Order: sequence, then structure tokens, then C-alpha cells
Amino acid sequence: MFDVDLSGEIDKEEFKKVMALMRSYNRQGAAHRHGLRTGFKVGQSVENGGVVEYFFGNDGNEPLHFDKFTSFLKELHEEIIRLEFSHYDVKSTNTIPAKDFALSMVASADMNHISKLLDRADTLGNDPYLKNLRITFEEFKAFADLRRRLESLTMAIFAYGQVNGLLTKQDLKRAAQHVCGVELTDRVVDIIFHVFDMNNDGHLSSEEFLRALQRREADIHQPAARGGPMGWLNPKNRSSLLQMLR
Repeated sequence: MFDVDLSGEIDKEEFKKVMALMRSYNRQGAAHRHGLRTGFKVGQSVENGGVVEYFFGNDGNEPLHFDKFTSFLKELHEEIIRLEFSHYDVKSTNTIPAKDFALSMVASADMNHISKLLDRADTLGNDPYLKNLRITFEEFKAFADLRRRLESLTMAIFAYGQVNGLLTKQDLKRAAQHVCGVELTDRVVDIIFHVFDMNNDGHLSSEEFLRALQRREADIHQPAARGGPMGWLNPKNRSSLLQMLR
């Protein structure tokens, strides 16, 4: 859209247009659609910040290449995940307790259900196996990567459920790996099922699980077509989904 000559690079003025568009697509950004900081440096434009200098050089005349920009976004995403992981890794062991991982999953759940999910997370300490589990950063990051592929995951979970009935642990692992390209370890899947297997019957309560993930991403991403990722669970959209998967 902004790379008019299809050269794989944009200049500073084009980048400002990109930033303005991105701000308009999320709740926090819409509050600052004028591009001005608030707080200690009132009136200073975010478009003249350090990241712009990093992209376009001190004089602002260097072009920004697509590869550099995507690499920056990937590194930023990983750093945000690492900061969250560090919040739970208080002893800097590069692992976190299973309970803390469970809490990170349900932290943004719907208020109508969060108490129930928090109670499920609390009961991890009563399970002889789960209470001693530790989750590594790599496992934590893999789950965060899966969360970013929420629409594909929703489609996959629904498809596996249609074919096999209720969703088992192996179904979830296959859906994540084959459709989203994310490999979940047995430890991560065991914790997911402990929290979101509401009936304790060995099958995932898919809608509760997906809604918790959707709310986690809702403040960042603009809702997608069909009512967002959860729109695939609407019966009106299921027939078109099945046609796509055949």
C-alpha cells in the first residue's frame, strides 16, 4: 500500500502514514491518533522518536527495507514475551512454575469466567505431577506464538472436533503443529487441559480456551472479519469453514 514503486523499501514520510494507520487500528493507538506523546514530554511527536532514527538514520534520509522492519518486529515480539516470562521467573532459572504459566493463560479471560479459571489454576498445586512441573522460556514462547495464530488455531480446533468428536490432548498438539506450525510439549498441553478441561473428562473445553486467548490478543489486534477468530464458532460460519477444509 505504501511502497508505491514496489522497491521493498519506504521513506520516512511513507512510514509516518503507516504509523498513523496502525494507530487507528487499536484502542490505545486511537487515543493518540494525532501522533503526540502525553506525560512528561507533552506535545512531542512519536514519529520523531528513537525507533524512527534507528530506521531512517540520524538525518532521516535512509530508506527502510522490508527485511529490516520485519526483523525488528520479530525481535520486539520476542522481547515482550521475554519480559513477561521474567516477571514470573523471579529466581532467574529460565523456568517458571506450572501455576504461573496457567495464570498467564487466564489473566485476560472474560470476567464472567475468570474466577472459575483462576480456581482451576490454583488447584495445580494439589496435583502430584503438575505441581512440580517447570515451563521453559522456549515453551512459553511457543504458546505465545500459537496465540498470535488464533484464527488458524480456532479453525483447526473446530475441524478436529468435527472429525474426531471431542478434542483430546493429541488432537490439540496435532492442530497446533500441522495448522499453526507450533509444537507444544506434553507439559504445556497437560497444563492447558488441567485449566480448560472443565468436566475432567480428558477433553478440552474449546470455547473457554479460545475465548481466553482471544481476549489476550484483543487489545493489540483489530478484530478480523467474521466477528474475529471466535466467529468461526458461530454456526452461521461453520458450513463455509467445512467447505474450506474438504
